[in-house]
Amino acid sequence: MTFSQLTTARYSVRKFTAQPVEKAALDKILEAARNAPTAGNRQPQRILIIDSEEGLQKVDRCTPCRFGAPVVLLVGYDPAVCWKRHFDGANSGQVDVAIIGTHILLQATELNLGTTWVMHFDPEKTVTEFALSPQFIPVAMIVLGHPAPDSVPADRHFQRNAPEDWIRHFPSATPA
Repeated sequence: MTFSQLTTARYSVRKFTAQPVEKAALDKILEAARNAPTAGNRQPQRILIIDSEEGLQKVDRCTPCRFGAPVVLLVGYDPAVCWKRHFDGANSGQVDVAIIGTHILLQATELNLGTTWVMHFDPEKTVTEFALSPQFIPVAMIVLGHPAPDSVPADRHFQRNAPEDWIRHFPSATPA
């Protein structure tokens, strides 16, 4: 599969089978996350693998968006490790996690696994349910598993803005 085919094939899976994710596949996905670039190569990412019944019940108390997936990767960052922009002190954590998450999504797709990036979760409840330390700021839950045979992309998945709606060429125009 070419990269273009991979990015086109990937969609948010909202219906999974109960089939477990093989350890070799999960290892490959985590290696893709490890290889993702981070600001200053500080590698502030933190990933909690949740695949036990107890853990998945905790996930279900934090979000309605697990969709029956047998694995959830809670992805966050350690703010003390993040690179910080010296102009304003902004840290790289959210951006680093977004890059890592994208690597996870695409690697899973190549392995014929389905994913959904879930931001619709209660962060305070998540911190409490999983007893996260202040060194773990949760950003996303990536639900992961084998797509159900009748899983299809949402209708809105195919809606894309025209390039002229979001691309500008400097100096002739500024972004809208």
